[in-house]
Amino acid sequence: MDYFALPVQKLIEEFEKLPGIGRKTAQRLAFHVLNLSEDRVIGFARALVEAKRKTKDCSVCHNLTDTDPCRICSSEKRDHSVICVVQNSRDVVAMERVREYKGLYHVLNGLISPLDGTGPDDINIKSLIKRVANGKISEVILATSPTVEGEATAVYLSKILKPLGVKTTRIAQGISVGGDLEYADEVTLYKSLEGRREI
Repeated sequence: MDYFALPVQKLIEEFEKLPGIGRKTAQRLAFHVLNLSEDRVIGFARALVEAKRKTKDCSVCHNLTDTDPCRICSSEKRDHSVICVVQNSRDVVAMERVREYKGLYHVLNGLISPLDGTGPDDINIKSLIKRVANGKISEVILATSPTVEGEATAVYLSKILKPLGVKTTRIAQGISVGGDLEYADEVTLYKSLEGRREI
């Protein structure tokens, strides 16, 4: 039995297609939108369409951008000799929030995952090799996630970057700030020990 008018049902179904949105949240979002003024709904719809039309991958680093090259790649304030390799554009945002890293990025737009049918040719590895091969890069920081796929991708990249003579590093992983040792798993504790530094 349908409880909603057809347009409302369609709106709920569209919200349900978003990641992490279940039926109840989709209903709440739909009713929130219906309670907005028409001007705000039109503004929201325009923002969605504009973001989709005007956002593209940077031709250098593959980060999402509305300019090409992106603002990070074209900035003279950045260190153009260091590249931080990340899985996706959300990881760039996470790194930038720290406000400590001043180099460039390279977005893979995925990780090597044979179980999912994703190989090295399916992500942005060739363009990374091309950037490093020009000889202007002194260090590549591998900042992929500490998952099986992230580790496999980091190992693969380190092997293909080694012959290019560039310093290749991996971000340290371990216990989160505020976390208790007793709740940490063995791999996390191992990574914490492995990534230790002198104080």
